[in-house]
Amino acid sequence: MALPPQFLEELRSRLSVSEVVMKRMRLTRAGREFKAPCPFHNEKTPSFYVNDQKNFFHCFGCGAHGDQIGFVMRYDNLSFMEAVESLAGEVGMVVPKATPQERERFERQKSLYDLVERAAKFYEQQLFTAAGRAALDYLRRRGLDEEGIARFRLGFAPQDGAGLHGALTEAGYSEADMVEVGLFKRPEAGRSIRNFFWNRVMFPVTDRRGRVVAFGGRLLEGDGPKYINSAENPLFHKGNILYGMSRARQAAADGQALIVTEGYMDVIACVRAGYEGAVAPLGTAMTETQIQELWKLAPEGQRRPILCFDGDNAGRRAAQRAVERILPVLTPDVSARIAFMPEKEDPDSLIRRNGKEAFQGVLDRALSLEDFIWEYARQGNEPRTAEGRLTIENTINQLTETIADKSVQYSYRAALRDKLRAVIRGGFADGGARTFAGAAGPRRPRPGDIPVSPLWNRNHRSGAILTDPQRRERYLLVTVLHHPELFQSVGERLAEADFADPELEMLRQALVECLTAESALDADALRRHLSSRGFQETLDSLLSADAPRFAQPGASIEAALSGWQEVWLSSEERLLQQELRDAQRRFAETFSEADLERLRMLQQEVLTLRGHDHDPALGEN
Repeated sequence: MALPPQFLEELRSRLSVSEVVMKRMRLTRAGREFKAPCPFHNEKTPSFYVNDQKNFFHCFGCGAHGDQIGFVMRYDNLSFMEAVESLAGEVGMVVPKATPQERERFERQKSLYDLVERAAKFYEQQLFTAAGRAALDYLRRRGLDEEGIARFRLGFAPQDGAGLHGALTEAGYSEADMVEVGLFKRPEAGRSIRNFFWNRVMFPVTDRRGRVVAFGGRLLEGDGPKYINSAENPLFHKGNILYGMSRARQAAADGQALIVTEGYMDVIACVRAGYEGAVAPLGTAMTETQIQELWKLAPEGQRRPILCFDGDNAGRRAAQRAVERILPVLTPDVSARIAFMPEKEDPDSLIRRNGKEAFQGVLDRALSLEDFIWEYARQGNEPRTAEGRLTIENTINQLTETIADKSVQYSYRAALRDKLRAVIRGGFADGGARTFAGAAGPRRPRPGDIPVSPLWNRNHRSGAILTDPQRRERYLLVTVLHHPELFQSVGERLAEADFADPELEMLRQALVECLTAESALDADALRRHLSSRGFQETLDSLLSADAPRFAQPGASIEAALSGWQEVWLSSEERLLQQELRDAQRRFAETFSEADLERLRMLQQEVLTLRGHDHDPALGEN
C-alpha cells in the first residue's frame, strides 16, 4: 500500500538514523558521523557509517545503504509496512492510508518549499543593492562581515514588493501561493495583494532539515513592531520550530551544548563565537513542543539545554514560566539548566563587548532545575521559621506535583527536601545570630538559657521508640509488602529512605521501582514481581520473621498506615536525637548564640515531627 509522502517525511524528521540504529546496536562517534562493524556481513574493522546530516546509513564493505526505514527492514527482517508501523509506534504516530488527495497535497507542499526558498534568495540579493544599503550598514554595525551575512543567509525586504512578486510570478507561482506562505497579504477583497515584509532585515527560519519555511523581519525605521515573523502556514508552525534548529542538531550530535537565547542576533552572535548549538524561539515564550524538540536534537545523556534569560525581574518571571512548562514533560533522561545574563546585557551585547569568556562564565553559572526550584522557593522565605519552612515546602510540592513521571517527581522532591533539611540543621551562617539583650545590655548566653521541653523525653503513642535500625527497616518493608495500597500515601518517604542493611536496601529500591511503575499491584503480584527479580530468599526471611500486628496481612489499611508512620517517625527522630546530642555538646563548649539557635531549632524540629507546632518552653522562633 502506498503511504502519503508527507507522513513518511514527518516520520523521518522525528527519528534520526542514529537514534534508530542505536536502539538496535552500538555505534561509536567518528567526527560528524557514527561507525560500527556492519550488522549485515561479518567483518573485523568498522565499515558501517551513519550520517544524520545526510539522513542515511552506508556500509563500504557490503554496500548496504538506506534511511531509517530501510535499516529497520534489514535489521529486524520486516517488510516496508511492518518497518513503518514499528517506527511510527516509537514516536506515537498513526499510520494513515494514502489517498490521491493526500498525494496531491504533498506535491503542493514540495512546491511551496521551493517558493519560499526562491524568496530567501531574492532577499539575499536585495541586501547588496542600493535599496539595501541601510540594512547592510545595520548588519555591519552589529559586527557582521560578508562571510557572516552569507552564512546566515541574511537579506533585505525592500519597500516595494513588486520585485519579489514579479520574480515569483515568472517562476510560475500564483498569488494564492504567495499569500498562503505568508509573503503577501490581501488587505481587502478586490484589492491587489501587498508584500507582508517591507523595509526590514530578513532572517530565514529553517526546519530541522534545513529547509527555509518562514522569515523573521527586523524593522529599520518607521512605525510598526520592531520584529515580525511569518504567519503560520502549511510549512510553518511557530510553536514547533526554533531559529537555528538545523545547525543546532548537528552541533548537539558533535557534543556541543544546546543554548536557548531570546532573538535572532543572539543566536548569530553565539554561533560566531563558537556556540553552534544556539537557538531561539520566534518571538514568544518557549512551548512544551519546542522543549521536547530540543531534547530530540541532543544524543542520550546530553539532553540538558541551557536556557538564557535576562537578569532583571522580567527575565526571572520568564524563567519561572519556562520551568513550569518543562516540569510536566520531564522524564528520567532529560533536564534543563537556567542561566541569567548580567543586568542590561544579552548574549549578543555581552559577547561583542566582553568576549566569549564573559558569556562562558554565564553558562558555567547556570542553575540545574533542582537548584532553580530551590532558589525560587526560598525567595523571601526564612527556612528556619515555621512559616518560612511551610511556604518553601508548599512551593516545592506545588511545582514538583506537575511532574507527570512519578519516579522523577519523587527524585526531585527528595533532593529538594534534603536541601531544606540541610539549611535547617546547618545553614546558620546566612541567617544571622539572635541578639540576647536585657536592661543591662547584651550578655553572653549561659547554659541556663537552654530551654528544656516538657515533651523532650515523651514516648510515641504506641510506646517506646524503636532502637534497632534493622527491625525498623524490616517493619517498614513488611507493612508495604502486605499492603501495597499504602504506597500511595507512604511511597514518597519510602523512596527517600536509605536503609543501613544492604540486603534490605536493595529490596527497598526494587519495591519502590515496582510500585512506581505499577501502582495497582496487589500483595501477591508484588511478591511475584520481586521474586522474579531475585529477591525470593530475602522475602522468605523477611515474611517469616515476627512482625507487629499492624504489619501483618490481616491488619486494616488504617492500622497499617498508622503503624508504618509511627515506625517512620521513630527513624527520623533517632537521627534528630543524635544531632541534638551533638548540638548540646557543642553549645556546652562554645556558649555561642549561633549554637544556641541551632539547638533550639533542632528541639523545635523534634516537636514538629511529633505533631506539635510549637512548645512555649523553647521561646519564640
